[in-house]
Amino acid sequence: MKKLLTILAFTLLPFLTMGQDTNVDIKNNDTIETVIEGTTETQKIKQETTSNSAAKSQLLKINRKKSSDIISIKAYRKSLQIKVKTVKLC
Repeated sequence: MKKLLTILAFTLLPFLTMGQDTNVDIKNNDTIETVIEGTTETQKIKQETTSNSAAKSQLLKINRKKSSDIISIKAYRKSLQIKVKTVKLC
């Protein structure tokens, strides 16, 4: 059975690899024309970036506050555990 499978593998392997060798060159004949209009879009972009930067700064401030609160809670819990351990040891 193993010999039969190896013989089939050696005979079918070249046919399978020949199917993968054919490469078709794809030609892209599509052209895209873009027209850029200057002033109105740039003003909108500037307004969006200022609002985005303000939102990002506010988000960073909130994240810092949350992280400091979390750190203080963790520190408080650790201090409680140390106090409990010292009481148990005494």
